[in-house]
Amino acid sequence: MLHAVSHPTTLIVLLTAALASPAAFAQSGSAGGSIGNDEKSLSGSRSDRSTEPAPSARRSKPAAEEPRSSSRRSGGGGGGGGGFDGAWVVTSVGCGGTTSGAVVVSSGKVIGQGVTGTVSPSGAVSTVGQGDGVTFTSSGRLGARGGSGTWRRSDGCGGTWSSAKQ
Repeated sequence: MLHAVSHPTTLIVLLTAALASPAAFAQSGSAGGSIGNDEKSLSGSRSDRSTEPAPSARRSKPAAEEPRSSSRRSGGGGGGGGGFDGAWVVTSVGCGGTTSGAVVVSSGKVIGQGVTGTVSPSGAVSTVGQGDGVTFTSSGRLGARGGSGTWRRSDGCGGTWSSAKQ
């Protein structure tokens, strides 16, 4: 016998694929229903929507990610930094070592353990903080997904930082 079908399992798989109805393949992934998930249905077989609960009041996109008015982009009106809102991982290099930590940017304010600061609508960031008996200041710039800058401690030591939006 040739090696065309050498295992009974292979034969079963080939027969199943050849004989299965096309409707069985239409139910995979997001194209239709799936086993064990009653929330999905095949096209045209959805139940009457009048029996479903009202949709959530939550918007699909948080207001902070919507475009700002032109006065905010130019720096007018105060505040800002909303386009940078979210969690950021910051890595600092200097003073003989590398450290990482997390901060949150919300409506132009930087908040983290032992650090506070501001972010302008253009991405300029300035922070101050304290820890281990020293204070520090930093400045730099954020972009859409990352940023970088410099920092200096009260004892004269300094270095650089880089960040990545999560």
